[in-house]
Formats: sequence, C-alpha cells, structure tokens
Amino acid sequence: MRFFWGILFALIIANTAWANNSRTSVILAEVDNLWRGSSSHAIATLKIQTQHYSRTMTLELWSKGKEKSLTKVLKPLREKGTITLKSGNYIYTYLPKTDRTIRLSSGMMMGAWMGSHLTNDDLVKESRLEDDFDAEISFEGKRNGQNIIEFTLLPKEAAAVVWGKIILEVEAERHLPIREIFYDEDMQVSRTFTFTGLKKMAGKIRPSIMHIVPADKPDEFTEFIFETLTLNVPINDSFFNKSALKRHKR
Repeated sequence: MRFFWGILFALIIANTAWANNSRTSVILAEVDNLWRGSSSHAIATLKIQTQHYSRTMTLELWSKGKEKSLTKVLKPLREKGTITLKSGNYIYTYLPKTDRTIRLSSGMMMGAWMGSHLTNDDLVKESRLEDDFDAEISFEGKRNGQNIIEFTLLPKEAAAVVWGKIILEVEAERHLPIREIFYDEDMQVSRTFTFTGLKKMAGKIRPSIMHIVPADKPDEFTEFIFETLTLNVPINDSFFNKSALKRHKR
C-alpha cells in the first residue's frame, strides 16, 4: 500500500510540473506572438529623448517571420525614405540622399538604431521568449493593485542572446505584458520596457505604447507608439531583397 501511495504522489508531482510548464509555454507564446503573425504591417511613431536631443519620426514597418523586416521613415521630410532592412543575420541601411545601401559591419552592430536606445544587434538577435529561455513563474498575485503573473527567464545554454536574465510581468487574466526588465550577464539591470496604451489592433486588445528606459540613463527614453497594426498580410520574400530597397524609398 505504501508503494501505491508513493507512485500516486510521484504522478501528482509530475502532472503538476507538466501543467505548470505547459501553462508557462502557452503564456510566453501569447506574449511572443502579440505583435507578430506570420507577417505584419504597421505604422508607428518613434520618440527618442536623450540628454543631447529629442526626435520624433513616423515609421512604416513590415515583417515576415523572425528573419525578415523592413522599416521605412515617412517623417520628418529630411529623413524620409531612409530604410533599415533586416534579412537573416544581416542589416542594411538605405540612405536616399546619397542613394547608397550600406551593410552594417560587425563593429557597427552595437551602435544605436535610429539614434534610439536599441542597438542594431537587437534587430538581428530578436529572440522568442518561449524558444530561447527557460522560464518559471516567480510570483503570482496582486501587485500595485493589479493581478499579475511574474516570470523569471534564464537563457538556454545554446541560445544566441546577450541577456543574463529577464523578468517579465503580465496581466493575470489577459496575459498582456506590463513590464519587462532586462539584466546583463553580470545580473545588473540594463533596461526596462513598460507597456501601456491598450487598444484594439488586428482584432485584439494590445498595448500600443512600448516605453524603453536604459538603466544607466534614467532620464532618457525611447518610445514606440503603434498607430495601426495588421497581422498575417501577404508579402513576397522578394519584398525584403536588398536589390529592392531603392523601389521602397518612395
């Protein structure tokens, strides 16, 4: 009889662990896919505030899978037609004033993208939480008057990510992200994303504002404001070819 209860207890523990892992995977996949479909098209405002300057740009963005994305500046006029193309592990910048396309070298990858607090490397190594991190629920309950689930994510050994740890908070009911804190490899906070401005886009309530603050410059920020978002739009792979950049500048 003792043997029977031992087996039953082990099965309960195993099923509970499986259920928790399955629930964690489902929620992280929901967060990963929130702004992604098989492809996407969006219009967004990019605001950048640093100690030395502030900029506001209107962007048009397309993506297909994880490997292909294209961002074109619509405003201001002096930067209109500037394009950033991500194709696999490469990033190209098209500059309409000089009619030149530049492939970013490895030494340029840690430079700021569009003068923001994101790097060019961020675009290439865009990761999926579900695929690249081992995750566990580290808190579940009410915090600051809101029911949340907090995940602690540690990079998988083979994952090509630069972060030592990520803390992700999501709404408990709708699984919408609230805050994401990135730690460097020394486990020091590097930057914090907050997600606000809930509105219906692509048929679902989503945060429309993503606010990024670097830990070492707390008075600076980069902010994406999604004006429109359409998912699963038909786009040919040829749209993301380097040779097509000149056609996209208009």
